[in-house]
Amino acid sequence: MTSPAAVTTAKRVELDINGTAAEVRAGLTTTLLTVLRDELHLTAAKRGCNQGVCGACTVEIDGVPMRACLSLAHGCVGRPVRTLEGMLETPCMQALQRSFAASGAFQCGFCTPGVLVAAHAFLTSDPNPDDAAIRQALSGNLCRCTGYAGIVAAVLSAAASLGATASEPAA
Repeated sequence: MTSPAAVTTAKRVELDINGTAAEVRAGLTTTLLTVLRDELHLTAAKRGCNQGVCGACTVEIDGVPMRACLSLAHGCVGRPVRTLEGMLETPCMQALQRSFAASGAFQCGFCTPGVLVAAHAFLTSDPNPDDAAIRQALSGNLCRCTGYAGIVAAVLSAAASLGATASEPAA
């Protein structure tokens, strides 16, 4: 919820969220996470630690995984922001979702959106990862339920699936 002080000093900002211009009112200290969840009702990014440690609020800013709880809304003007909701139709995210379900890579689901966003960015830059590279890429995303083995297996499976799809001849 926006604080009363933030409302009185709020200014109009236009953000590029998932490829769509979104005009919102935000104070100079309003985080991107607050705008996404409370103003735009995009709730995949979760409010976890609010300190940038857990990764539950991970989104892409300029194509790089970033913490929405540490990113100020005003600092995102002119920079494309992509949330999990904006990635759902990509082949990479669809492969990740199938693999996460098949591998049992989530339990409570609280961390899952942030992990998926980080994994999506990672597989986009490294389509043939190994276990160590996946663990390093996802090291900023904390999960209390799965023990990470299922998550690593799911990302490996998604990478293999995407590689197989890319090498299939066109119909």
